[in-house]
Amino acid sequence: MNDDKPRLTPKLRFPEFRDAEGWTGMRMSEVYSFKGNNSFSRDQLNYNQGIVKNIHYGDIHTKFSTLFDVTCETVPFINPTESLDGFRPDNDCVEGDIVFADASEDMDDIGKSIEIVRLNGERVVAGQHTILARPNDDILVIGFGAYLFKSKHIRTQIQKESQGAKVLGLSASRLTKIILPIPRSKAEQHKIAACLSSLDDLIDAETRKLDALKAHKKGLLRNLFPREGETRPWLRFPEFRDAGEWKYGKLTELCETIMDGTHFSPKTKIGPRPYLTSKNIHNGKIDLSNVSYISEEEHNAIYNRCPVQWHDVLLTKDGANTGNCALNILDFEFSLLSSVAVLRGKRDSLDQEFLFHSVLSDYLQTQIIDSMSGQAITRVTLEKIGNFSIAVPSIPEQHRIASCLSSLDDLISARTDRIEAFKTHKKGLMQQLFPFSEVNL
Repeated sequence: MNDDKPRLTPKLRFPEFRDAEGWTGMRMSEVYSFKGNNSFSRDQLNYNQGIVKNIHYGDIHTKFSTLFDVTCETVPFINPTESLDGFRPDNDCVEGDIVFADASEDMDDIGKSIEIVRLNGERVVAGQHTILARPNDDILVIGFGAYLFKSKHIRTQIQKESQGAKVLGLSASRLTKIILPIPRSKAEQHKIAACLSSLDDLIDAETRKLDALKAHKKGLLRNLFPREGETRPWLRFPEFRDAGEWKYGKLTELCETIMDGTHFSPKTKIGPRPYLTSKNIHNGKIDLSNVSYISEEEHNAIYNRCPVQWHDVLLTKDGANTGNCALNILDFEFSLLSSVAVLRGKRDSLDQEFLFHSVLSDYLQTQIIDSMSGQAITRVTLEKIGNFSIAVPSIPEQHRIASCLSSLDDLISARTDRIEAFKTHKKGLMQQLFPFSEVNL
């Protein structure tokens, strides 16, 4: 590296590098050269067999995270019936390459990238709408580039270099202008990459555990409730195995209240009272991260018509979010839009937590899907919701089922919070382990 380059210093350095010289700023054209890609479309891909694997830009957006290990990723082959004459060995990916997605409708996604860290002898190419960059002159250690291109400073530059209105695009020539802050010591590069990849491994491990918990709950929801046309569940707790059959009833018979929120959009946009819509109900919870607020006067008018109580079941009934539900555990008043229905069971026949899990069961979700109507906006009416039927056991068995599933929900929630904490920690490290001040060469 040339000594006349600008020196940069990250806020956080590992102890052994705190007295080392600053990082150097280099144009990307000095660090990477660009190779060709292969413009095979998705309909020419085959996930089952072939001789050449293809990295599609859509997978960079949605599936791959940071480091690309061919032994861990499901990657499609080019369809073996297609001619391979267009492939040039010089364009095959090698370990250390960075593959960018060069198009996106989302500014946050444009130029997302992965680094090839393990190929295991397999032949892999960069496919449609990608840019393939190969490091020059042994400047970088494998793994460091993956995190470098996810740092705030580099992401900001990439976004500035993107062009387009509805669909943003990025080119290799524009990438060459980007300034890369690089540690002069390969040992420091390796230390940073090892730290962040270890954190990624931890996040991946926690995510697999979360997925296993979710799969377990899905299986329980399928087996703890009778399937269509049946009166006994496939799985029953020991103390209820000799109990009688479950009885079917319509929600109008089992609920004391089925109502929805206001059918008129509030005129006020600010105020002291939360105003929930279907966007605030997902993943079995009430999400207040993007909640709206309205005036006290409008809240009172809506709440008097639809007074939501603690442990009411909130069911979304309009739009793409239809069928999601949550159990109200908020300890304050809020208003609802008509896109959310409120279900309150009769105390002597229906436990609210059991009702919540019943709504998530395959049997009732199927009824919701079959009842949706509309073109621009699909919806389920209160009348149809009232006609939905569920199978109901005795109150003690309802309590037992609800307790089991709610305990599992608590584990899922705790695991989710743990993963988010790790992600937040990683984000903080990324902001401090890489310089992010503007550099001009």
